[in-house]
Amino acid sequence: MSRRNARRKGRAIDGILLLDKAAGLSSNAALQGVKRLYGAAKAGHTGNLDPLATGMLPVCLGNATKVSAFLLDADKRYRVTLALGERTATGDAEGEVIERLPVADDTAARVEQLLPDFVGDVSQVPPMYSALKHKGERLYRLARQGLEVEREARSITIHDLSLVQRTETRVTLDVHCSKGTYVRVLAEDLAAAADSCGHVVELRRVGVGPYQTQRMWTQEELEQVAERDSVAGLDRLLLSVDSALEQWPAVELGRDTAFYLRRGNPVLVPTAPANGWVRVYEAQRGFIGMGEVLDDGRVAPRRMMSAVSG
Repeated sequence: MSRRNARRKGRAIDGILLLDKAAGLSSNAALQGVKRLYGAAKAGHTGNLDPLATGMLPVCLGNATKVSAFLLDADKRYRVTLALGERTATGDAEGEVIERLPVADDTAARVEQLLPDFVGDVSQVPPMYSALKHKGERLYRLARQGLEVEREARSITIHDLSLVQRTETRVTLDVHCSKGTYVRVLAEDLAAAADSCGHVVELRRVGVGPYQTQRMWTQEELEQVAERDSVAGLDRLLLSVDSALEQWPAVELGRDTAFYLRRGNPVLVPTAPANGWVRVYEAQRGFIGMGEVLDDGRVAPRRMMSAVSG
């Protein structure tokens, strides 16, 4: 392979970067910025953040893309500020105002009192301004044409919903929720339940799955590291692939057993749990992938790494 083709292909680098996405940037644009800096051959993110939103966007490089679905399915944490009295077409500050209602002196207090009612399993109708599809067309594209179609309500889970602060016209909340939750819709529903209306003016994702307190890196910080330390400095910012999988039990295989598993064969692992997914390690080689325990007790390969990751 020529040097030119090698450069086009990119580096084979494995790991997870916790990007602190900037406001006004799409998740894909943020992803491409990280991929460019790392010169990575393969990269993907773990669920869109609205352009208005900031905060944690885990970027998976190389083998980490094979476990991105686990982070996509993981619970999320947000800090959101709801402005009362105005509803917008998009549910956030980017849309035009389509409804105005007076805000009573006690409206924000009523929102706070209603928080327990929204904790647990909740039915939520996805917004028109979303990436969901209707007959093959993205909903937001239909919305931009002035069209609205019926959307089926979805069941989501709000694990915790707590007040951070409030004024007469604004309420800031911490939200711990399941995948698929539209925080914009939650904010609108809360305002409506308090006999008002509202929209999101600030939204920041502060946690994804196992990543709750880890350091995030802005694009500007990454560029500074790249300028100062080149790719070696950037590589030191990466978390290991298996850091995304801490909630699953780990099993360790000997060299011979791992050989067969990597070639697609279920193997018997006496120390494996009775069911479910497991992280699989090979002695002295580290993490080699995810397996699933079959009914007969053997572990079948499910998400295997093409090379050993850190």
